[in-house]
Amino acid sequence: MPFAIKQATYLIIGIAVAFFIRNKSIIRIPTFWKILYLISIVLLIGVLIPGIGVVRNGSQSWIPLGFMNFQPAELAKIAVLGLLATALANDKKPKKVVYFQSAILLLLPISLIMLQPDFGSAFVLVVAVFFLLFAAGLSIKFFMAIGAVGIIGFIALIVSAPYRLVRIQAFLDPWKDPLGSGFQAIQSLLAIGPAGLFGFGYGNSRQKFLYLPEPQNDFIFSILLEETGFIGGLIVIIAFLTFFTTSFMMAAKTKTRDAQLMIIAFTSLLTVQTFLNMGVVTGLLPVTGVTLPFISYGGSSLVMTWIIIGIIFNLANTSINEGRR
Repeated sequence: MPFAIKQATYLIIGIAVAFFIRNKSIIRIPTFWKILYLISIVLLIGVLIPGIGVVRNGSQSWIPLGFMNFQPAELAKIAVLGLLATALANDKKPKKVVYFQSAILLLLPISLIMLQPDFGSAFVLVVAVFFLLFAAGLSIKFFMAIGAVGIIGFIALIVSAPYRLVRIQAFLDPWKDPLGSGFQAIQSLLAIGPAGLFGFGYGNSRQKFLYLPEPQNDFIFSILLEETGFIGGLIVIIAFLTFFTTSFMMAAKTKTRDAQLMIIAFTSLLTVQTFLNMGVVTGLLPVTGVTLPFISYGGSSLVMTWIIIGIIFNLANTSINEGRR
């Protein structure tokens, strides 16, 4: 089945699910997030079992469902953030205890995601949790301490896996190995560089024809820039910024703490993932294998993105209605 037809199918499914959950009160029930968290853990374990998980590009991150390959890490992102947000909003325990519990709840799914390995998903989730903890009132002292631990862990992960160190080296100097580790980054820049203000026109990309790996997935923004140029890329960035700003403003206007924290958490997740992808594509960050929300090809990513949209509108509408009572 052609990419366009598959992507259209995923889009319809995602929008349908978003409309379905936008009015469901279950989103506000902590037990729902606990169950979803447990389901995501089971799936993260299942994907690591030979015969269940599918290996692609060196990562065992997908479970085949026939019409699509499901990526449990996408569900885990939503489950972890939803559970932590409700816990931080409703828990009456001392903040230090809550933060410690949050770290434990985050550690298990992150460890399972890293075993696949999927560093990009793990990184996006960890950064989104940092934003959530900061919004929940984490003191600067604790924030700096956690950040220091995170940096040490990040360095340890790079050193412990040779391929990650190779990616860092390719980021610093992709031309040192232009046909190997630096190939993807170089081809992305070759797509963007000559595009100019308006690009080569829709469908006229050259790099997507066997030059740039994963042009429909992680590097779709490269192709978009090649075909629409600086102006097209700027329009897309402005659209993302408008959406993120609107979502954060919705969070500021909500009347309930749990809704506010969840909107901040899910918006932060999409924000981090978006600009991480754009940073990789433009050579500002090392290659991580993160999709661009709404645009990259892929069923799990697109459907889960629209589910997040449904959750955000659900929380915003419910909170506004509660404030009017």
